[in-house]
Amino acid sequence: MKRFLKYLKRMLITIVILIATMVVAYLLFVNFYPSFGGNVSKADKERYSLSENHREGAFVNKNRVPEDMSFGEMLKVARKFFFEKVPNARPENNLEVQKIDSSAIADYNSPTRLIWFGHSSFLLQMEDKTILIDPMLDEVPAPHPMLGSKRFNSEAPIALEMIPAIDAVIISHDHYDHLDYKSIKELKDRVEMFYVPLGVGVHLQAWDVPEDRILELDWWQEVEFKGLTFACTPAQHFSGRKFNNRMSTLWSSWVILSDKERLFFSGDSGYSEHFKDIGNAYGPFDFAMMECGQYNEKWPDIHMFPEETAQAGLDVRAQAIMPIHWGAFKLALHEWTDPIIRVQKKASELGIPLVTPRIGEPIIINDLPKPQSEWWMEN
Repeated sequence: MKRFLKYLKRMLITIVILIATMVVAYLLFVNFYPSFGGNVSKADKERYSLSENHREGAFVNKNRVPEDMSFGEMLKVARKFFFEKVPNARPENNLEVQKIDSSAIADYNSPTRLIWFGHSSFLLQMEDKTILIDPMLDEVPAPHPMLGSKRFNSEAPIALEMIPAIDAVIISHDHYDHLDYKSIKELKDRVEMFYVPLGVGVHLQAWDVPEDRILELDWWQEVEFKGLTFACTPAQHFSGRKFNNRMSTLWSSWVILSDKERLFFSGDSGYSEHFKDIGNAYGPFDFAMMECGQYNEKWPDIHMFPEETAQAGLDVRAQAIMPIHWGAFKLALHEWTDPIIRVQKKASELGIPLVTPRIGEPIIINDLPKPQSEWWMEN
């Protein structure tokens, strides 16, 4: 018995040392590895408390979601994600993209166009301005390459270093698949202004973006920029880049207006009445980029199902919609083609035109809708 107690004591000491080592390693990692970004200060929180979207030290959704999963549910999802094989979770082959060179961007002064980089990243050229939306061009949407799986396309339509001067960057929220450290560091010296929801600026400042080139906005706030209007509009989601800063920054959708055209970018969002509110305030839209991917029945309030994507397109009063947040990364448990197949069916039922470009294929706004290829069937 004495020997057993001695052995048990050693085991407990070993477990405590292992846990302490892991905690210290985590703290060192998140505090010194730059991709985690910055932290909202006490003064920042006091300033954000003036927003009706900020309560008890954190940002909130209008409908008081999401509900946290239990520890047991989190373990089940993690086990399925990392250890169970999901059929057709990734394309069998590397996705081919349409290439574009820097001169085609620098010299462009034609009708409004968008170029999709996959997932939720776009290059927008509008009224002779070049704008990037959620520019995540790195290989892995995680704080470290070893913590995530690579994107479906090995090449981007254009290399980061080849993108010329950028008038503005618009960010929807601070998750790794939307706010990417490597992309921002590579691009920041070529960007005139960054427009972000409340709080997201702390990450940009941590990555050496000057404070005077960052403007944070709350929901329903607008800013004029070189003849364009950017409006920060609601979304139903959450934020955080590490365990201890969840909900510390705001998430949003964006409206982009010129004298001629009206665009909507949903960011990440569950389906809710805010889409109708945005449609009533700013619609109809010539084109809407609508979240459609990385959904699951365990988190229905923070990511739309494809059928909801099509309905949300009607809610915002869009003339045509494009499903985004798919086609680049495996971040959920569905087949990689499930989003596009389901939204295609629902959009047809609702009579709303669907735009489905290949990655890198230009989308000319005044030339929509036009026949779309089902390029995903090639993979």
